[in-house]
Amino acid sequence: MSEISIAVVGASWGGLAALSKLVASLPGNLPVPIAVVQHRSRTADTLLASLLQDVTDLRVVDVEDKEPLEPGSVYVAPANYHMLVEKGHLSLTTDPMVRFSRPSIDVTFISAADAYPGATLGVVLTGANDDGAQGLRYIVNHGGRAIVQDPETAEIRTMPEAARLAVPEAAVVPLDDIAAHIVSITQAASSMRGHRAG
Repeated sequence: MSEISIAVVGASWGGLAALSKLVASLPGNLPVPIAVVQHRSRTADTLLASLLQDVTDLRVVDVEDKEPLEPGSVYVAPANYHMLVEKGHLSLTTDPMVRFSRPSIDVTFISAADAYPGATLGVVLTGANDDGAQGLRYIVNHGGRAIVQDPETAEIRTMPEAARLAVPEAAVVPLDDIAAHIVSITQAASSMRGHRAG
């Protein structure tokens, strides 16, 4: 099993409720950082980070350029910027929209797999388009792991269905169980590190 260094989560329509439930169920001692891309309008405010902070003991960060990555933190892509994962930090760009979106889930997922090949966990949640499917395929092709929200539990099934089609080997997990699935994958990887170090 690969060691996971980062989890990247993509959501669109219905994402606030799904992300709130997911983040609220994660433990405060999560051994990896989580980078979140939620589609929103270019003029959206920074409320998403504060709404998520209200439901979790994890530190929730509205990302600024060159934001350092730390375990046990949730990093939220700001409106109207693509968020790129680099080794040890996040950067922001105003490159053109991808699939009519900025931030784009695919852009973040692909950059994460490039920065942490074999050590990225990608998660695709509810949404009304196919953003995230190509990026999730890229993560798995580069040795990472994939979780797709069970479309039956998604407010809008289009995005998880597209991801499941692109990555048939992904774990398809009901929304209520995704946090536990993330914990089991990241803690197993973290305990492997401890055994090897000892």
